[in-house]
Amino acid sequence: MHVLLIEDDELVASGLVSGLEMDAFVVDWVTDARSAENTLATLDTDIVILDLGLPDADGLELLRQWRARGITVPILVLTARDAMEDRVTGLESGADDYVLKPFDLDELSARLRALRRRVSGQSSPAIDHGGLRFLPARGEVTLNGVPVSLSGKETLLLEKFLRAGNSLLTEEQLKDAIYGMDTEIGSNALNVHIHHLRRKLGRDLIQTVRGMGYRLGPPPGDLTREQQ
Repeated sequence: MHVLLIEDDELVASGLVSGLEMDAFVVDWVTDARSAENTLATLDTDIVILDLGLPDADGLELLRQWRARGITVPILVLTARDAMEDRVTGLESGADDYVLKPFDLDELSARLRALRRRVSGQSSPAIDHGGLRFLPARGEVTLNGVPVSLSGKETLLLEKFLRAGNSLLTEEQLKDAIYGMDTEIGSNALNVHIHHLRRKLGRDLIQTVRGMGYRLGPPPGDLTREQQ
């Protein structure tokens, strides 16, 4: 899952980035409203973590502007503003969740995943696609009950496809999901990860839409048959 973190406190942000990346999130970090606007316009992110006390704008006003412009990305407000009035205002302004500083990193990770499930209309912590089952919180994948070992990037890529359902995903969206903004990416890196997923989970799991991108294919068949 890709997270855009908007936080001007370097100590808080560095701890968040390190902790979330250890928990299999991809995180891009910006420190002000202007950078947040530019990044959100060019980056395909799953969730935004928004601090309200930014140096060049009030985060609450930024939130209102985004919602007024029809930006629907899930937004978790992370702030020290602990008055009940602030919480109510934040939620009524369009925040999907409101978390107070100081916070517990494990709880924050759980809230991000729960928020992603709600937005996707998913009630279960597991994502099923026929005999394929994925547990995002654990990074575990099974096919017909058999554990399948995936690399970190393969797991992120699989999650992106499973959450997208039948929607078309462009190469840029997929690269954002597994690398973020500042990583140098080899020209063939995405194709390599897709090849590995097909080899491990079935050649038809990911369909190529020529000239446009990729989409999730039909549920994979029996693991033994696919690997023969």
